[in-house]
Amino acid sequence: MIKNTITDIFSYIWPMMVIVLTILSQLRIFYLISNKKKFKLYEELVNLSFIIYILSLFYLVTFQDVNYGTSNFTPFKEMFRYSFGSRLFIKNVLGNILLFVPLGFYCAYYIKAKKNYFSFITILLSSLTIEFTQLNIGRTFDVDDIILNVIGGIIGFLLYKFGKHLPSFTKKTWFLNLISILIVIGFSLYLLKIYHIVV
Repeated sequence: MIKNTITDIFSYIWPMMVIVLTILSQLRIFYLISNKKKFKLYEELVNLSFIIYILSLFYLVTFQDVNYGTSNFTPFKEMFRYSFGSRLFIKNVLGNILLFVPLGFYCAYYIKAKKNYFSFITILLSSLTIEFTQLNIGRTFDVDDIILNVIGGIIGFLLYKFGKHLPSFTKKTWFLNLISILIVIGFSLYLLKIYHIVV
């Protein structure tokens, strides 16, 4: 299911991704050069991954799985309709949680505020915005999606905070660069495999 979702996303958004990433990468490179800023590979890869995430999120919540059902304004009504572990449970419950895990991580990474509620407000407003937008483009509003999105966002936020308590060497630039490169290579190989470019 995850494989099909990733395949579907990249099949549709790759042209937009190429254009957006090319333009923004040039702007970022020229900014770093002209202002003589220090280049940190992991920071640039995090920025690029955030853009890819936002483009993918936009596609998922506006184009994929168009639902012409009815809206749900009763908390927990929809999420308890599915049998635990069923395909619909994984797609509608776990899927909505996983969808916002990256956003929670990015909120913690970019905001870096001592007050955690700034991240939580961003997560909640992002989910509300998506649901109200869906309501106005022929899809449906589901309060359970908001609850699940916020849970996912909190998980992503806590993952970032957990990372702050790892040994000091994990915060070194060389280590973060190495991990970033390994993630990019791993994800690239995964994409090549699911598109049957490599065996």
